[in-house]
Amino acid sequence: MEMFRSGNNNLPEVRVTTFDLPTSATGLDPTLDARTHDLDRAHVFHSWSAQGALNPLVIAGGSGTRLWDHAGRTYLDFSSQLVNTNIGHGHPAVVAAIAEQAARLATVAPSTANLQRGEAAARIVARAPEGFHKVFFTNGGADAIENAVRMARLHTGRDKVLSAYRSYHGNTGAAIVATGDWRRMPNEYARGHAHFFGPYLYRSEFWSTTPEQESERALHHLRRVIEAEGPATIAAVLLETVPGTAGVLMPPPGYLEGVRALCDQHGILLILDEVMAGFGRTGHWFALDAYDVVPDLITFAKGVNSGYVPVGGVVISDPIAATFDERVFPGGLTYSGHPLAAASIVATLDAMAAEGVVENAARIGRDVLGPALHELADRHPIIGEVRGTGVFWAVELVTDRATREPVSAALIGRAKTALLERGLLPFAADNRIHVVPPCIVSDDDVAEAVGIYDEVLTLLDKEI
Repeated sequence: MEMFRSGNNNLPEVRVTTFDLPTSATGLDPTLDARTHDLDRAHVFHSWSAQGALNPLVIAGGSGTRLWDHAGRTYLDFSSQLVNTNIGHGHPAVVAAIAEQAARLATVAPSTANLQRGEAAARIVARAPEGFHKVFFTNGGADAIENAVRMARLHTGRDKVLSAYRSYHGNTGAAIVATGDWRRMPNEYARGHAHFFGPYLYRSEFWSTTPEQESERALHHLRRVIEAEGPATIAAVLLETVPGTAGVLMPPPGYLEGVRALCDQHGILLILDEVMAGFGRTGHWFALDAYDVVPDLITFAKGVNSGYVPVGGVVISDPIAATFDERVFPGGLTYSGHPLAAASIVATLDAMAAEGVVENAARIGRDVLGPALHELADRHPIIGEVRGTGVFWAVELVTDRATREPVSAALIGRAKTALLERGLLPFAADNRIHVVPPCIVSDDDVAEAVGIYDEVLTLLDKEI
């Protein structure tokens, strides 16, 4: 069925396509839950996990903002999986486009020209800032980072890359070392990486008390790191436009613009990682659209096709693309611009534009989800801070608002269990619950989710 929603008078009508939960006659079989679980535990090696105690959630299907298991138990997905199903689950137009492309041409070498690949690239650069006309396609976000770093090093003739401690850029060689959190430490094999502290007013490294102070002091810190590392050695500064896994850390006024100015001063390239924040998540096509900043390279993945087929890429500014007009770019992937992925991008971006999905994300964040989360913060002492935009929010949980001491991992684990028991699929990181539904989320979905969060937070308040 199709669900129609209207935003305010300044936004186009939002028309979000969904289809109904299937009945048992169309494929639900409760016995398959146990088989799925047993096969997983016998043969699947999971990422970021100690394997012995895993008990993964079984998922059989999905539509819109809902998922279900083989027995028909449903979950309201406020994780967007790994913050990527921006257009929701099972969008008929995207599914059909993949099927049609598979019937026409399921795969082809990246050295060929393919219509869907070209159409996908054209749609992506149409959403990018002026001066971007080329896209290099990858298999996902991590290798988008790898290739952006490679381009920056070759273009500048420099080696070093600076990135933030509070960041996540992927789990391949350079991407994981560019990542700032603990996951880089067992994996520090790539060369030429250094880190700095980005802005995070709630837990300021700079003793700031206002967003303006945090921006100024974080920029001073970055300036000193550049000077200490040697400007002439630095190829690029790599930043998530809005750091996601690290806590939906909204850049304070002037910060991104200040980073751009520092890069320009020293001939350093600016790479903005939009893998999580791009394609509607923040209520903009690119998160950078909210700021007065134009990078040199933009990485993307996830939201460009809601993860229906693995894909990522680098949007390349014209001067960097020109570097390789007469010079071989020493990089490539067998599945670069895979036709099934390209077809899914075209269908996703066309459907998002036609259905007002990005506008819906902006309206939901501004008028519905943001206010509701702030109301929860007013009622629940366990909430230290709420921050975000669009459908990209974090609720930071603390044992004491005065000291801002984070809650324990055990309490977050209990929160996840309680949310799942009530039919809500959450995204949790460190001491935070990230509230990141698909961009097609409705007012009613938000009301349902907020009611569940409220109930669980009431239980958690008693534990601090």
